[in-house]
Amino acid sequence: MTNSIASTSKHPKGLWVLFGTEMWERFNFYGMRALLTLFLVNSLMMKEADASLIYGGFLGLCYLTPLLGGFIADRFFGNRNCILLGGSMMAIGQLLLFTSASVFPSNLSLATTFMWLALGIIIFGNGFFKPNISSMVGSLYPKQEKSKLDTAFTIFYMGINVGAFLGQFICPILGDVKDSGGIRDIHAFKWGFLAAGVAMIIGTFTFYFLKNRYVVTPDGKPIGGLPSKNEESDFEEGESQKATFGTSSLLGAVAVFVALFFTFHYFTEGDNVVKTIIYPIIYASGITLAGLILTDKTLTKVETQRIWVIYIVSFFVIFFWAAFEQAGSSLTFIADNQTDRNFFGWNMPPSMVQIFNGLFVVIFAIPFSILWDKLRAAGKEPTSPFKQAVGLLLIAVSYFIIAHNVKDLGNSGLLAIYWLILLYLIQTFGELCLSPIGLSLVGKLAPKRFASLAYGVFFISNAAGYALSGTLGSILPATGDKFNKAKELGIDLQAILDKKITPSAEQIALLEKNQISTSNPVFVGFEIHNLYEFFMVFVILCGAAALILFALTPRLKKMMHGVR
Repeated sequence: MTNSIASTSKHPKGLWVLFGTEMWERFNFYGMRALLTLFLVNSLMMKEADASLIYGGFLGLCYLTPLLGGFIADRFFGNRNCILLGGSMMAIGQLLLFTSASVFPSNLSLATTFMWLALGIIIFGNGFFKPNISSMVGSLYPKQEKSKLDTAFTIFYMGINVGAFLGQFICPILGDVKDSGGIRDIHAFKWGFLAAGVAMIIGTFTFYFLKNRYVVTPDGKPIGGLPSKNEESDFEEGESQKATFGTSSLLGAVAVFVALFFTFHYFTEGDNVVKTIIYPIIYASGITLAGLILTDKTLTKVETQRIWVIYIVSFFVIFFWAAFEQAGSSLTFIADNQTDRNFFGWNMPPSMVQIFNGLFVVIFAIPFSILWDKLRAAGKEPTSPFKQAVGLLLIAVSYFIIAHNVKDLGNSGLLAIYWLILLYLIQTFGELCLSPIGLSLVGKLAPKRFASLAYGVFFISNAAGYALSGTLGSILPATGDKFNKAKELGIDLQAILDKKITPSAEQIALLEKNQISTSNPVFVGFEIHNLYEFFMVFVILCGAAALILFALTPRLKKMMHGVR
């Protein structure tokens, strides 16, 4: 393929059906995601640290449940039915968030209950939807054209980000409303959640009406039907058609899960239920279920090594998502509290600042696709693990730049919005080197009988990364608005944080009421005093992960057995 027109025109029409379905689903998900933490803090009166933990736990479970959804699709329902079920559940969840945002403040307890119920339904809906639509992309192509998968997944990924862009634009416009004095309308959040729900309904109907006509194999057979209707011709020659897990393997997996859960729980500090229960479940489930696949007796040596490549790359990807997903928590709070959001004369809503990621993906997805095509044609295309190491390095660079721009802000200085825009630009380049390439890698390396489940396993890295993002987001130190609010209350917050004075019980109660902590956050024994130290945590984590993955790339290339 010599140019983008040629690249895209030769792709099957089913790709564009999946593109559209995923676009509306991502509108729904990212639109809600843009508003969630601000809704929790401003409407349901939660602390920023608690909102970050809930945000991380929610996203983590959203990317853990694809393991369950993939398993059910592979064994019982099929991809198509799971996509329709998941889409319907997510639409219902968004309507429950609309209800939650409509009930408060007259009944804060009921509003909170609706919020928890909504997030739970969205979590399982995403689990049914996410792995199954991704796994169908690879089935659209004949075996001799599998080299197109990097390009196909980049196009598919552009659909994801068209939806993200629309959701992050429309939902904040409707739901994150401030007056000329900067006072937020806390009753407006419901309209943003309603828009997200409508988008999910559109996406579900799009797939329902077009699937039979376009989502088919090159020879016209429906893709993603009931597993009982799979044919031998759908599998590679000599490949087993069914995974086999023995009773001892299943019982062993349960024992391992319990042991891992209590291990992670033991080392988790604090009394937050999300942090001490949900996060250990995410970490323990991911490791256990990934290990369960390796106990399948039908795996060949080559298949086993290829699956190990997926797992190793997934581990390093955890650090990428932990840093990247600060967009919906700490970076949103910084945009809200300590950023000059004047964008060409318009004061942009804080929840909308993250829109630049989706915009940049839409702009640069095709150029990146062309880059991979040209490198492939010249025989110089790097392996997928190398591309992903580059993605990790780029996200470390983005945080290094912004860390040095917040170093001298103090408590009252405002970060210029263009520094956040630059951060999102560099992170977008990293994302395009990592996420669509990872999806393509799974499509090439995973045995067909594990197709959806393997995608679910890949999403373990997302789940663990998002859980870690919640932990890291919760260590955000006090930003400018907190010092200003404390000053209005007649309290010197900086002196308290520096331990120069000890606050009285009355002052502590007053600060707690205004969601202001009287101590600096701590991460692995280190006290985080300011934004510079906060951002350098991500520089160190992602930079170290990138260097190690670069070093492992030659070995991983051998384990891929010819797959690039």
